[in-house]
Amino acid sequence: MSRRAFTVAAASVAAGLAKGGDAAAGAGSRHRGREMRGMWVATVVNIDWPSKPGLSPDQQRAELIAHLDEAVRRRLNAVVLQVRPTADAFWPSTYEPWSEYLTGTQGKDPGWDPLGTAVREAHYRGLELHAWFNPFRIAMHADPSRLVPGHPARVHPEWVVPYGGKLFYNPGLPEVRRFVQQAMLDAVRRYRLDAVHWDDYFYPYPVAGQVFDDDDAFARYGGAFPDRASWRRDNIDRLVREMGTRIKKTRPGTQFGISPFGVWRNAATDPTGSDTRAGVQTYDDLYADTRGWVRKRWLDYICPQLYWHIGLPAADYAKLVPWWDEVARGTGVRLYVGEALYKAGDPAQPAPWQDPTELSRHLTYAKGFPRVRGHVFYSAKHVAADRIGAMQRVVDDHYTYPAP
Repeated sequence: MSRRAFTVAAASVAAGLAKGGDAAAGAGSRHRGREMRGMWVATVVNIDWPSKPGLSPDQQRAELIAHLDEAVRRRLNAVVLQVRPTADAFWPSTYEPWSEYLTGTQGKDPGWDPLGTAVREAHYRGLELHAWFNPFRIAMHADPSRLVPGHPARVHPEWVVPYGGKLFYNPGLPEVRRFVQQAMLDAVRRYRLDAVHWDDYFYPYPVAGQVFDDDDAFARYGGAFPDRASWRRDNIDRLVREMGTRIKKTRPGTQFGISPFGVWRNAATDPTGSDTRAGVQTYDDLYADTRGWVRKRWLDYICPQLYWHIGLPAADYAKLVPWWDEVARGTGVRLYVGEALYKAGDPAQPAPWQDPTELSRHLTYAKGFPRVRGHVFYSAKHVAADRIGAMQRVVDDHYTYPAP
């Protein structure tokens, strides 16, 4: 985008705000028909931002602004910012402590409002701000005593399940589902978010030799179900359906989108599944009926993480895109594709990812499917670093004009 075009766009948004208009609140509905060009900004363990904990407010703010400016420079139109990575908050939450990834100490006030600033600065630049929440992950460790005193997980230890070296809230408890919704809706009430965004973590990914201990909850609430898997899926279904309804009641116009692992079920497991041989299936392993959510129209958008190259035998990008396109057919749910920019130029990845044109070929291929309405790239630091020029090739080939 030229400096003049950027200035005009920013001035237009600023003018709407100055008039008391709903430039930010209406962004979700106002931009609903446009192509998605997004990038994820991950904060858990400081993947993208802040670059490390303990930076000053000015340093944190400057890094955030740099990511937003990079999005504009790459002609993107949306940033998906992780604001609740581990049952914590990047805003002054009523329910949960400040994130340790800001200051290095959970519960310590960073001295500014990161989410409020992100919303304001993104909208000033004509970018949508999708607030990315993780519903059930409490900590990247398994020691409750390391949580700040007064943390809900310490007040309610019966809500907590240690698994795989981490701590999780138990999705099988109705009080847990109510609480995590309230914690996320706190941000929806406070800020003019364009979307609430969830990623691929529901029940945790399976860990060999370990059991997610929800025996007590299943004994209390699972009696009406044929098996534990069906009960677990119902728990996640309830969370998704209820959250979608509550977002619309809390702030009409705010979208609800989910970015799941890209394989719902393999065709060998279910004839309606994809022609894949993936080791993880969201329906069976994460108890997330991602296809069902789209067919039931509980979401505004779905953004499956199709983090595989064209031609990969186990999970071929060129087979998954048409499968998801068919899932979305007739639902009105917008389909975006999550793209693995982080693999481009990674020496640990196979040959296709050493080719700077691989991602551009993804976008070219996806254009042939009418439900695909855009792409989101993981993640912000790779958008900026662009190790082998794969992102620039996408921009040159597909984003030759400023983002709509």
